[in-house]
Amino acid sequence: MPQQQIPCPQCRQPLVANIEQLFDVSADPGAKQRLLGNVSNVAQCQTCGYAGQIPTPVIYHDNDKELLLTFFPPELAIPVNEQERIVGPQIKKLTDKLPAEKRKGYLLNPQTFFTHESMVERILGADGVTPEMIKAQKDRVGLIEKLLTMKDDEARKALIKEDESLFDDQFFALFGQLGQAAAAQGQGETAEQMKTIEKLLLEETAYGQEIQSSMKEMEFAAQSLQELGESLTREKLLDLILDSPNEAREQAYVSMARQGLDYEFFQLLTNRVEEEKDDEKRGQFEATRERILTMINEIDKQMESRLQQARGFLESLLQQEDIAGATQANLQNFDQNLVQVLEAMLHKATEEKDEALLAKLQQVVAVLQQASGSMAGYEFIEKMLSAENEEALDKLIADSEGEINDELLKTLSGIIAQSQGQEDKLSPQDKEMFTKMEQVYNAVLRFNMKKNMG
Repeated sequence: MPQQQIPCPQCRQPLVANIEQLFDVSADPGAKQRLLGNVSNVAQCQTCGYAGQIPTPVIYHDNDKELLLTFFPPELAIPVNEQERIVGPQIKKLTDKLPAEKRKGYLLNPQTFFTHESMVERILGADGVTPEMIKAQKDRVGLIEKLLTMKDDEARKALIKEDESLFDDQFFALFGQLGQAAAAQGQGETAEQMKTIEKLLLEETAYGQEIQSSMKEMEFAAQSLQELGESLTREKLLDLILDSPNEAREQAYVSMARQGLDYEFFQLLTNRVEEEKDDEKRGQFEATRERILTMINEIDKQMESRLQQARGFLESLLQQEDIAGATQANLQNFDQNLVQVLEAMLHKATEEKDEALLAKLQQVVAVLQQASGSMAGYEFIEKMLSAENEEALDKLIADSEGEINDELLKTLSGIIAQSQGQEDKLSPQDKEMFTKMEQVYNAVLRFNMKKNMG
């Protein structure tokens, strides 16, 4: 993506920006993520401080879905004949790259959109995201804006009572994302206000009360696992799950001990079912087994989906000409999943001595370090992976007690989760890396449990 000198949209002073007009998903799968994630065509003006999107013509192409879309920002005031002059060579360029059998009629009739929003809706619509789903998301944003602008909690309670069904899992997920974004962007006052409102929502809505109940079960499950410490075995984990008073407790154990729910665990559970003489109890065990399998499948699918999205987003950043600038413009999108993917790519690039990829990744790391002060334990993880043997690893962990926390465990667990169900697709280097990562995770988990038990 070539750099161009353009006038700042705000102060009109010249600035250099990476401008991308052709998003050809057929040739570059990451192009779609760059467009939808607002990664491309962003710039920051050193004169006036403007940071945001640069208005530029956009051509979007997806051969598989037969989409050829164009958008010309109205503020550019480009006449129709000039639009055709800009689009024509680009369409010819992408058409020439296609095999003859893929050159279809849609290429002769590009769809023109008058707003960026309507073009994005068309792209999402081809993926099965309906206008109703988009509208529902906008309604949630509008509801959050209302809550933020209300004067007191009594007014907010009245709004909740108007239609409590609006406050569902998707609402709470969006509310949490916006709260994190506000904190990441330095909007401390808004972030604090959202924390206060979130507490009210947890107390006043049915779904919020479900969340609180689930959190209590998670706390109880965590305490039970920590009390067992190094004596935790698959047999004891099975006992904990079978003795759970409700499905929420089961869910808590499954989510927290996912790594232990392997073939050996299910063999133990199957043996327990077959040995049970009481028909009613055997039926309960069988139902529990089915619930656990369903929970695991859902956890794994969600994790895989989140990591795939994070990987696609990171790869799109790495394709930018100004990687540091694109990272800075998208700091709010860096969550735990993105950091996990970044850490895995860094380690793999180091193992394979891929200097070109390492140089790009380090640009992302540098921006994150500047923004947050450190990279979520990445350097410490690298040190642990480099330990010569188990004894050296245990000593390193013991000597670095301050580094051992729940955040580190989450990071390690997330990296390991990337390999689950993907063994056949992993390269020998990846398999070796994930094996080492599991050894590190187990060592950190043992130490953390001992520490928590005093």
